[in-house]
Amino acid sequence: MHKEININIREAISQEDSIIAEHFYQLWLDLGVEKNSIKSNYDDIILEFIKQARQNLFYKCFLAEVDNVIVGSASCQIYTGLYPNVLTEEYRKYGYIWGVYVESSYRGKGIGKKLTNSTVEYLKTIGCTKAILNASPAGKPIYESLGFSPSNGMQLDLT
Repeated sequence: MHKEININIREAISQEDSIIAEHFYQLWLDLGVEKNSIKSNYDDIILEFIKQARQNLFYKCFLAEVDNVIVGSASCQIYTGLYPNVLTEEYRKYGYIWGVYVESSYRGKGIGKKLTNSTVEYLKTIGCTKAILNASPAGKPIYESLGFSPSNGMQLDLT
């Protein structure tokens, strides 16, 4: 019989932004991106992005702790879109979830689900009509189990 772990999900504070940046970096490495394909100043880029998103896009991050050690994170914010938004907020106010990351030794314990649920609940409180995200192949079944539908995003490789 294995020991039940106690998972605490809480809101991150700005002093923990460097942890979020490190998780986002690790996420890309876990997806198979080579280190030389990630900008060396990735941490500065992420920290500035979070700072701007906090000011303008209702950014919030949630952290997962096990035995008072941070083992995962998930960020969310208002989605500003890729084209001019001419639709009313009542019709379309999307929230975007990104950077869902759980350290490898803690995966498969429901932490990613709990983090994602925290982002979804927050996005509901700020009036979002839909939550969207881009899932990794490993994350896709988790998100689908939470009710996310498979995306209709289509891609064409130009390289």
